[in-house]
Amino acid sequence: MALNDESLQQLKAELLDELAKEVPSKSVLSLRLAETRSADIGEVLEEMIEDDEELPAALALLDILSAERAANVLGYLPGESQLEVVGKLDDSQVLKLLEEMGSDERADLFNLLSEDRREALLRRMAHREREDLKRLASYEEGTAGAIMTSDYVSIASGMTVSQAMMRVRQTAPDAETVYQLYILDSDGHLIGTMSLRQLMVARPGAIVDDIMIKDVISTRVDNAQEDVARIVAKYDLLALPVIDADGRMVGIVTHDDAMDVAESEATEDFHKGMSIGQLEDGVSRVKLWSLYRKRVFWLVLLVFANLFSGAGIAYFEETIAAQVALVFFLPLLIGSGGNAGAQAATLMVRGMATGDVGVKDWGKLLGRELLVAGSLGITMAIAVTPIGIMRGGEALAMVVAFSMVTIVLFGSLLGMCLPFVLERFKVDPATASAPLVTTLIDASGVVIYFSIATLLLL
Repeated sequence: MALNDESLQQLKAELLDELAKEVPSKSVLSLRLAETRSADIGEVLEEMIEDDEELPAALALLDILSAERAANVLGYLPGESQLEVVGKLDDSQVLKLLEEMGSDERADLFNLLSEDRREALLRRMAHREREDLKRLASYEEGTAGAIMTSDYVSIASGMTVSQAMMRVRQTAPDAETVYQLYILDSDGHLIGTMSLRQLMVARPGAIVDDIMIKDVISTRVDNAQEDVARIVAKYDLLALPVIDADGRMVGIVTHDDAMDVAESEATEDFHKGMSIGQLEDGVSRVKLWSLYRKRVFWLVLLVFANLFSGAGIAYFEETIAAQVALVFFLPLLIGSGGNAGAQAATLMVRGMATGDVGVKDWGKLLGRELLVAGSLGITMAIAVTPIGIMRGGEALAMVVAFSMVTIVLFGSLLGMCLPFVLERFKVDPATASAPLVTTLIDASGVVIYFSIATLLLL
């Protein structure tokens, strides 16, 4: 059963109480840890590692676990916590953990280490493991190569089903997944795939080439990780094979790793949507200076952008002086335009992120947005007209109604188009969301509102 927050805190207290004894019982601790899932142990250890006083207790618990289980738990810790742990261990202990970790997690941890520590560990590794680790650690961050694992089951072309089953039994213990099998030719090129079920129900003497699926969905090693996650989700794959420029298979991206990427990309888009830079860690763990630095740039920039709103108000001082009641509706109008623009931008950014829309769809989307935004603007204008009549009469109500339709229409079209413009200039479309769109509409809304007021009332 998965543990909730209360149960995790109780587990942590029990473990700390036992460790606080003069002679802690390893058998009691081992039994308690054996009953707990690795992910839950990782969450408890993460809390301990963040507290310097509890760090020795976290290391003691890891030492109780077998090397295989400790490596598994370590994989659930964020990078900063992993560094805290390995920083307290000698090279032989770290080497044991690396040997038991999945190849993708091993490469991620390896890249976090200092250059000297990496060299020291590589010198003590077997040649095959060393070359595999160096290859996986060399791929650029954010690509398929950086998130793939080399622990997969491959079958040589020309094997019989019986031979293939023997191959599965030999390689299954170290494989990330055994449910999908990959058929390679003598040069390592990916030529087919099959499920374990297909293999199990096939005739023992059949040749795998005759029963494999030849139309294989794969990705290049240098493809962006978000594209990989999209392919896995679209085709509902257990794993996606990764090939190099020559078509040779170099690894697989498993479904769980692809979903981690999807979550990470969605979080990054949310942050960018609110003009926050990418955080190195979770918001509760990131350093205060980093949190300040990631937020300050856009906030300061948007402060100066808001000066245009003030300049617009100053330009129309005579109109405002003649019709003071206009000021009452200013926040309402520019707020409505900002909200409509932020909605349109969010829909477009998410649509582009999921591949639902692209630049080629711009013309069709523009026509749809004109109709929708126009309808929204008219509806909102009807809703606010009675208030305009109450505050300043029919003339003022007409100004407010016309302004509402125009500002909402303009804001929605701006919010829809800006992500496409940014995409055209190779800027992440997520940057177009709420704060940027709202600031632009604030300044333009002031000009639109007071221009209509000047035209109709003066």
